[in-house]
Amino acid sequence: MTRINIIRLLSACAAGLLFLTGCAQPVPEIPEGKVPLADTFPDAVSEMTPADPVSGEEFFSRYEQPGAGYQAPAALYAEFHADKANGKNGAYLDLSMVNQGVVAAKGSSSKRLRFVIVVNDQNYYYNMKSDGTPSVFPLTMGSATYKFRIMENTTGSKYRELYSNSTWVQLENQFVPYVRNSDYVPYSSASACVKKAAELAQTADSAVGVVSKVYEYITNGVTYDYNKANTVQSGYMSDPDSTMNTGKGICFDYAALAAAMLRSQGIPVKMVFGYVGPSGAYHAWNMFYTAETGWVTVSFQVPKDAWNRLDLTFCAGGIDPSYIGNGTNYSDVYYY
Repeated sequence: MTRINIIRLLSACAAGLLFLTGCAQPVPEIPEGKVPLADTFPDAVSEMTPADPVSGEEFFSRYEQPGAGYQAPAALYAEFHADKANGKNGAYLDLSMVNQGVVAAKGSSSKRLRFVIVVNDQNYYYNMKSDGTPSVFPLTMGSATYKFRIMENTTGSKYRELYSNSTWVQLENQFVPYVRNSDYVPYSSASACVKKAAELAQTADSAVGVVSKVYEYITNGVTYDYNKANTVQSGYMSDPDSTMNTGKGICFDYAALAAAMLRSQGIPVKMVFGYVGPSGAYHAWNMFYTAETGWVTVSFQVPKDAWNRLDLTFCAGGIDPSYIGNGTNYSDVYYY
């Protein structure tokens, strides 16, 4: 295979295999654009602003030492802090980590719970655990005033608010929402995928080297699960350890596993949901950030100081690049 810049191949790894896989099936339930609620949202109170600027070189310089290889930093974990939470009606919010790019919540109800993040006219809707197990959600809309709402289903598609709160969020930098765990990218220090990622990173000489090793591990070790793609139910959430252990998965599983492994090693990774190809098939993939240029595989080169698209679902299928477009067939919708 000739050397092809990763922007061409990994950005586009989608259109060809979509015709061959079940990713066009309704996979995970994504935040809905509109959900009928029992009440309405208030007017926006602020404009979004960029997070504090920091270059990739500055970000990675903390743990990339010339000649010493890649020194992974201590993994950053998000969790619910009961002593810092406020709430009522059995619904609680922990805003102690919002500047680090995440918000945590907990609720107990016999009914379905929703978590809503509102910034100006943009809304993210999430399913929230209703058994008292904490949930963690990323803050992907920059520095802004965020409103958080915990909603309880009343009847049909209507919800009532149990608790809400608003706060200004000043993200420490553009990377912080994408270096921690969340409900969509679940992992902990005990996760098998985290331990495997640490093992792979030990022999890498750079962040790109870590991406290369994780790329090879997933594309060689996980096969596409056609049956799951055709039977998966709305609301499905991925478990990276399960994907690694079974060696099978759908697009959500590939993206969640890659995000968990790379984030645990300090590499910022977005999990992206959107549409791909002329048919507009719904799909999931990753964007990762590196400070330096380098080769992910013999065929895939990344540019310096940039976000790069990584679509492991399709790359694992070994699709001929002639099936693939130039990357413009991707339409990002949601970031996690």
